[in-house]
Amino acid sequence: MTAELERNPLWLILVEAVHTLPMYPSHKAYVRDKLTIESPDISAEELSLRLDIPLGEAMVILHEIEKETAAGEERGEA
Repeated sequence: MTAELERNPLWLILVEAVHTLPMYPSHKAYVRDKLTIESPDISAEELSLRLDIPLGEAMVILHEIEKETAAGEERGEA
């Protein structure tokens, strides 16, 4: 799904819009540090409902955390 999202021409617009949200950095940190540890397979829909955030924000957060995790694993980090 990651490659499919990145190919969509609207994806970059969504990412840019989400990055302007005032609570985005806090939401991302909370998801990365708490929720993905408790529920590693959480969906964007569930995340949206649990945090009462827009679905687009949840999609961007999960996508970015997934990419960061993959990059860390490639570098040999845990």
